[in-house]
Amino acid sequence: MMSGLQHSRKGGLGSRKRTVKVVYSIVLAVIAVIFALPLCWLFIAAFNPHATLSITNTGFSFDNFKSVVSWDTFGDPILNSFILSLGTALLVVICSVLAAYPLARFKTKVSSRSLNIILFASCLPITSLMVPVYGIFVQLNIIDSMTGTILFMAAAGLPMGIFMMRNFIASIPPDLEEAAWVDGASRLGALRRIVVPLMMPSIVVIFISEFASTWGNFFVPFMLLMSPEKQPAAVSIYTFFGQHGTVAYGQLAAFSLLYSIPIVLIYVITESRVGNNSMMAGSVKG
Repeated sequence: MMSGLQHSRKGGLGSRKRTVKVVYSIVLAVIAVIFALPLCWLFIAAFNPHATLSITNTGFSFDNFKSVVSWDTFGDPILNSFILSLGTALLVVICSVLAAYPLARFKTKVSSRSLNIILFASCLPITSLMVPVYGIFVQLNIIDSMTGTILFMAAAGLPMGIFMMRNFIASIPPDLEEAAWVDGASRLGALRRIVVPLMMPSIVVIFISEFASTWGNFFVPFMLLMSPEKQPAAVSIYTFFGQHGTVAYGQLAAFSLLYSIPIVLIYVITESRVGNNSMMAGSVKG
């Protein structure tokens, strides 16, 4: 009788697990459909010469791509986006490594307080800072400056970059650096030759995160860059929204597809690099 009771309990637990799995599968399927519908519309509208908000295909042509692929409409904004994103990501990575290293290696009250300040700064919404930042840019006469915009966007991304980089550096055993010091390397040399190669996957992650964040940032370039020839693609994409509610949906979809290609390529190219360096880092630590 006891064995039969246990068998019934196991059967009840198994049926509950199957029910939970079915519910999870349904929820995930619904979420996948919600995310897939806009992507389907994007692909269909890009090749539809008469695109609307509905997911219907009334034709197939490359006229939308021919309309947007020009230097003024696509080339110049994409180049500006590359300059802003690459400059911001490189500054964040370099400054994060140099700032996070002492925070990870020197345990003092100053370092702990600095880390708390960094955490607080990472929680501040960038939109709340734009009015005083705009006033500072006007007073310093660096409004409509690509360099000034890159410096500000890098400063806005530094708190999170430093916090993440500090955790990555803290996970590397100090014994490796001490061995390099015995061999005559300086602290900066050990950082460059030992710590940075082991942290390369983490550096790539932070670089991609900052690059993608800057690539899709609309508000900051819109506020700080006034000249149309200096505006990135995230701002110039709004030229497809006409007056009185008219929108060139087909050209907007084609531009959006082309606009997303660089981010996808960067992710695909760096994915293998991250995997190779992770294996190397694990072998060195072992």
